[in-house]
Amino acid sequence: MASGTWHPKNMTAIVVAGSLVALLCLGIAAVMLGSPAFTPVQMWHILTTRGDNVNHLLVWQSRIPRFTLGALAGAMLAVAGVMLQDAMRNALAGPELLGVSSGSAAVMAAIIIFGLPIPFLLQPWLALLGGTLGGAMVVVASWGDRSHTRVILIGVAVSSLLNAVITTIVSLGQQDTISLFYNYLVGGLENRTWQQVLLVLPWLFALGLSYLLSNKLNVLQLGDDVAIGLGLKAAGLRIAVFLLAIALVAPIVAACGPIGYISLLSPHIARRLLKTHDTTRVMPVAALFGAVLLTGSDILARTVFSPVEVPVGVWTTLLGGPLLLIILGKRFGRSTP
Repeated sequence: MASGTWHPKNMTAIVVAGSLVALLCLGIAAVMLGSPAFTPVQMWHILTTRGDNVNHLLVWQSRIPRFTLGALAGAMLAVAGVMLQDAMRNALAGPELLGVSSGSAAVMAAIIIFGLPIPFLLQPWLALLGGTLGGAMVVVASWGDRSHTRVILIGVAVSSLLNAVITTIVSLGQQDTISLFYNYLVGGLENRTWQQVLLVLPWLFALGLSYLLSNKLNVLQLGDDVAIGLGLKAAGLRIAVFLLAIALVAPIVAACGPIGYISLLSPHIARRLLKTHDTTRVMPVAALFGAVLLTGSDILARTVFSPVEVPVGVWTTLLGGPLLLIILGKRFGRSTP
C-alpha cells in the first residue's frame, strides 16, 4: 500500500480508540460524580489505598461494579442487535421486537411477583428459557416466510402478547412486589453490586461465539439464495444467531431488567461511522458503543435530577428513540425515489 493511502482499517482503529477513550472518561466520571462527589485527588486516594470507610465502600462496592455491569450489559446488548439485524437483514431487528426481551421479562415477572424461591444464579437460565420460548414463537410463526418485514411484524405481535402476560402477572401481585417489579421493568443499574457482575461474567462466552459467526453473517447479508449457493445452511445459521442473541440478552434482563434501544441503536451508529456493513468490523465497534451509551445514560440517571434517580432504561429510551428515528429517517430517505 502506497504511503498516504487511506485504508478502511484506519477508520476502524480511530473509532475503536475514540470509543475506548470515551469509555475510560465515563468510568472516571462514574466514580467521581454522584452524592457525594469526589475530586480527582480524592478519587485517586480511594482507588490506590485500602480502607473500609464509607467512601471506599461506596466506590468499590457500588460505583465501580455498577459501571462494570453497565459496560458489560451495553456491549452484550449491542452485539445481540448486530447479529439479529444482519441475520434478518432488517434495520429494526432486535431482542425487543422479536419476543426475546419480553419472554425473559415474563419469567422474571413471575419470579418477582410471586416470590418464587429461585436461586439467584439460576435466574438467568430461566430468563434464557423465557427468551428462547418468545423467540421460538416468532421463528415458528414465520417459518418458511421469506419476508423479513413480516417476521418483524410477527415479533411485535408476540412481544405484545407476552407483555399482556406480564400485565396479567402484575395484576395478581401485592403492592410491595408490584413496586419492586416496576423498578425492575423499566431497566436500571441502581443497587447493583459485584453479585450481578459475577452473574453476567460467565455469559461473556457468547460474545466470542458471536464473533466467530461474523464472516458467515456477512454471507447471509447477501441473501439466502447466495448463502445457500455458497454452501451455507441459512436456516441453521439463523437459528444459531437467535440462540446466541438470547444467551446475550437473558442474563442482562435477569440482572438489570429489559433495557431498551441499546441493541437497536448501537449497530446503526457503528455502521454509519465505519461506512461499512462488514460484521467483522461492525460487531466490536458496536459493542464499545453499546458500553458507552449505557454507562453514559447511567451517569445521567444518577446526576441530572439528583438526589432523585431516574432509571437508566428511561434515559436510553429518551436518548435512543430520537437518535434512532433520525438515523432511520436518513437511511430510508436516501432510498426513496
